[in-house]
Amino acid sequence: MNEQQNTKGKVVIISGPSGVGKSTICRDAVKELDNAYLSVSVTTRQKSESEVDGRDYRFISKEQFQDKIDKGLLLEHAEVFGNLYGTPRDEVEKALAEGKTIILEIDVQGARQAKIIYPDAKMIFIFPPTQKDLAARMNRRGREDSERAEERLELADDEMAAAWQYYNNMVINDKLDQAVREVVQIIQEDTGDKEKND
Repeated sequence: MNEQQNTKGKVVIISGPSGVGKSTICRDAVKELDNAYLSVSVTTRQKSESEVDGRDYRFISKEQFQDKIDKGLLLEHAEVFGNLYGTPRDEVEKALAEGKTIILEIDVQGARQAKIIYPDAKMIFIFPPTQKDLAARMNRRGREDSERAEERLELADDEMAAAWQYYNNMVINDKLDQAVREVVQIIQEDTGDKEKND
């Protein structure tokens, strides 16, 4: 049952450590591409003041999340620092059936699960210029206390080490415009997508 082989769309998985700028890169890349769609993950974590429900994430309860797992409604899911994150399966399948390029902004755990289901998925990992830059970006966000920020930096080390094993496309987010351009070029390589601004 290789349904993904019969679809016209493409799956692009974009990962990177917390604070590296993945969300901004993903949103900007979608604007540059024709027929691309950014999947919105569900999560059980609390919404920050700057986030918009339905744009950044869909914020749901642990009970609602577990119900989605039980009903097989998630393509992948993972627990990070006590919070659950997952990708709605129906959104991905609908976008693929419509021939769209679907971008999944997910962590390394989720990416490994999604790659099993969509072996042809294009894998892109976003790196910070340096660890120091990443720590500064996380600090500016002000979402975590110092202990949680330290945990996130440790996880970032693990994710960046794993990236070399699972991802075949690496982009360093030093200058945002350049990083977006690189991501768009990688996505276009074999998807046939054209930039809207061409």
